[in-house]
Amino acid sequence: MVNKTSNEEEVLAKIKENISTTYTAYGITIDDDIKTYVGTEEEADKIVSDLQNEYKDKLVLNIGVKQIFGKEKIDTVEETVAVSKLKTENIDVKVAQIEEEAKKAEETKKTEGSSNQTTTNKKVVVAVRPISGGKITSRFGERSSVRSSAHTGLDLAAPTGTTIKAAASGKVTFAGYKGSYGYMIKIECDNGYEMWYAHCSKLYVSAGVRVSAGDKIAAVGSTGNSTGSHLHFEIRKNGKALNPQNYM
Repeated sequence: MVNKTSNEEEVLAKIKENISTTYTAYGITIDDDIKTYVGTEEEADKIVSDLQNEYKDKLVLNIGVKQIFGKEKIDTVEETVAVSKLKTENIDVKVAQIEEEAKKAEETKKTEGSSNQTTTNKKVVVAVRPISGGKITSRFGERSSVRSSAHTGLDLAAPTGTTIKAAASGKVTFAGYKGSYGYMIKIECDNGYEMWYAHCSKLYVSAGVRVSAGDKIAAVGSTGNSTGSHLHFEIRKNGKALNPQNYM
C-alpha cells in the first residue's frame, strides 16, 4: 500500500525545490549608470521628474529608470533618501563643475575682449554672416546629452540646401568628411582666424583654393553627429575655439 501522506510530502518538497523567488526594484540612472534604488516605479518616476524640473535651467540631465529583477533582494531606499543621494553625490557635483567652467569661460571672454579692443577690430573678423537668417539652436559653451564636452561653436538651424557663404576671405585648408563634423570646410582667413563650417550636405570648394568673403562654399545639411539640418560654425585663433557671437 502506497503511503499517501509520504507521496504528498515528496511532491511538495519537489515543488518547493524548483520554486525561485524573483525580487523587483527600480534603479535610477544617470547616463545609463544606476546610482540608487527605490521600491516602486511611481517613486522612481516622481524623482526623475522632480530632478529634471529642478535643474532644467542649469544642465540637461540624462536621467532614467531601470526595472531590475533578481533572485536576491535588492536594498532600496525611501524617496527622500534617494533624492539626497543623487543630488549630493552626482548632480550637485556636476552642476558645480559646469558653473566653475562657465565662470572661467566668462573671465577668459573678458580678457579676450579687452585684448581685442586694442589689437583687433572684432567687427571685421566676420565680414559676412555665413547663412542668411538661421535660428540659433545651440550656443558656444553649452552642454547636452549628444556631446561629451562643451560646445565649441554656434549652431544655426536652416533648411537642407541653404547656401553657406565664406564669412571672411582666406584659403581653404580642408574640404571633406571629418568624423562627427560630417562634411566640413576649414578656411584659414587673411585676418589670422580660422573658420570651420560643419554638417554640410554639399561642398562647393576644395582644399587649396582661395575664397572671398561672401563666396558660396557649401550647403547646409545634417551629416556627421547631427540631430537636424543646421550649420555648425566655429571661429578659432591659434587652435583655440572662440565664441562666434562675439564677432557677428
